[in-house]
Amino acid sequence: MTVIIGMDPHKRSATIEIIDHTGKKLAVGRYTTDKAGYAEMLTFARSFAHRVWAVEGCNGIGRHIAHRLVHDGETVLDVPAKLSAQVRVFATGNGRKTDPVDAHSVAMAALYSPNLLRVEPDPGLLLLSMLADRRDELGRTRTETVNRLHRFLLELFPGGAKKFLSTKQARALIATIKPRDALGKARRRLAVELIGELESLDRKIKAADKELHQLVIDRGSTLMDLHGIGPSSAARLLADTGNIHRFRNRDRFASWNGTAPLDASSGEQQRHRLSRAGNRRINRVLHIMAVVQLRNPTAGRTYFDSRKAAGKTSMESMRSLKRRLSNVIYRRMLADQRRREKASPGGHSGTTLDSSATGLTPHTDPSEKPLPGPATNQANPTTAAVS
Repeated sequence: MTVIIGMDPHKRSATIEIIDHTGKKLAVGRYTTDKAGYAEMLTFARSFAHRVWAVEGCNGIGRHIAHRLVHDGETVLDVPAKLSAQVRVFATGNGRKTDPVDAHSVAMAALYSPNLLRVEPDPGLLLLSMLADRRDELGRTRTETVNRLHRFLLELFPGGAKKFLSTKQARALIATIKPRDALGKARRRLAVELIGELESLDRKIKAADKELHQLVIDRGSTLMDLHGIGPSSAARLLADTGNIHRFRNRDRFASWNGTAPLDASSGEQQRHRLSRAGNRRINRVLHIMAVVQLRNPTAGRTYFDSRKAAGKTSMESMRSLKRRLSNVIYRRMLADQRRREKASPGGHSGTTLDSSATGLTPHTDPSEKPLPGPATNQANPTTAAVS
């Protein structure tokens, strides 16, 4: 008899619940995630001959322990946080959220969800994901630094500087002013420091883009041939999507990335509304792609104008364009995947249960709430015995 081990992971501890095929609780325990705690948890779990691990958030806080389990030969399923949350809401306890309740919800979600993805870490995709995360962090840091620089320039120059300011232009501008008071000198010094930080960030961003570009090419992807897709966007698409065959069709892909509108019809009124679900990082990639295409004479610009001419608002036309671009990306990734499979002797097509565990669902991190006390490495088997 196969048991399901539901896990609510944290950075330093993990709570598990073991259930049988009927949903009956067999054991519950809480372990630290250091070497000793992990070894104790694994030893206890292996007392059940046939087992499957269900880990919440294999893209987020659960990734470190999910990959350790896979490395040790365990079968691990990725349970999206939203799926386990739905189970918790409809369970007894009014949706109360504790670690044992979360572990129970994860286990029950795995029991009644036959299409969960199996975690199979792909080193190449994990590398792309890590570097894409770093590139995003550099971009956010640069934006924050630019905003701080503009604040100082506004205090140094009446009206401030122009919106899109290069570091070279900023240095030329700051060289034209020589404050004599202590406050002005301090502002100028801090502005010069920020310009130096921007130059350093620009060098790091350029190097990151160059590395991602080569990795995407080595992966055999042609995503960067699409207008509006750069190295970081292509890397994000590859890392978060994993095997494109896991999506039955382009509609499933659009639902996953949040570009498929939701039916909001009521009675005789037929309408759809914007979806806030889906992978928001991929949705952002599609939004950037749409904006870039709208700024240039592209097929996307032509499609957007046609939707506007048909009476749609700008927001509605943008949503339609993003859905269309989602279809374009799906076709391109599917073609790339099939070409790789054809070139690889062991490749095969078809739906897979394997997950790259690098971005399957949006906001898959579990709660980072404080734990009620220091973690203890112990399991409390219930009176039920495993037959």
